[in-house]
Amino acid sequence: MNAKSYILFDLDGTLTDPMVGITKSVQYALKSYGIHEPDLKRLTPFIGPPLKDSFMKYYGFPEEQAKEAIGRYREYFAVTGIFENRVYEGIPELLKNLKAAGKHLLVATSKPELFAIQILEHFHLKEYFDFIGGASMDEVRVRKGDVITYVLDTVTLTDVSAAVMVGDREHDILGAGENRMDSIGVLFGYGSREELEKAGANEIAASVPELEKLLLV
Repeated sequence: MNAKSYILFDLDGTLTDPMVGITKSVQYALKSYGIHEPDLKRLTPFIGPPLKDSFMKYYGFPEEQAKEAIGRYREYFAVTGIFENRVYEGIPELLKNLKAAGKHLLVATSKPELFAIQILEHFHLKEYFDFIGGASMDEVRVRKGDVITYVLDTVTLTDVSAAVMVGDREHDILGAGENRMDSIGVLFGYGSREELEKAGANEIAASVPELEKLLLV
């Protein structure tokens, strides 16, 4: 993989570990439908993919009910869950070093853009990014491939060979592929090596230091 000047980061499971906030928000939403899930670890598959897809896939919700469940989820997330989150060790230093090396840093997340900005501001990471792109609140733009396209269009980047997507789930890798971009899968989030390799990741980083070596080529 050649040197990249534009680096797109996923948020959940890549820059921060949102396990508690996301799973508690899902737990809260499910309770509205009489579903009681005491084990938060069983809800970690919700971290990364679009919420509507996850409610449909894991709990068999019809599409309209899944859309409604997102509203229930946000009742908890917007007030409490958004900050039940932590930055992965080494990420602030990584971003600082990449910025010092002249890299253009961007965020491409399926989390609503408003929430993504709030989270990065809360953890004092917003300053490192040229643009933070996320899903629209109405979920019209939520698929990772669409979010990546939106970010590339916003910064008017047409030479995708100069860019790379970094993420922890297959959606990040597949979304990069849809945009003819290279990608790096990270193993410190919620995806497995098998998942990321199967999706077609160009490189795999098991740790933040490994990721830094790949990005500072």
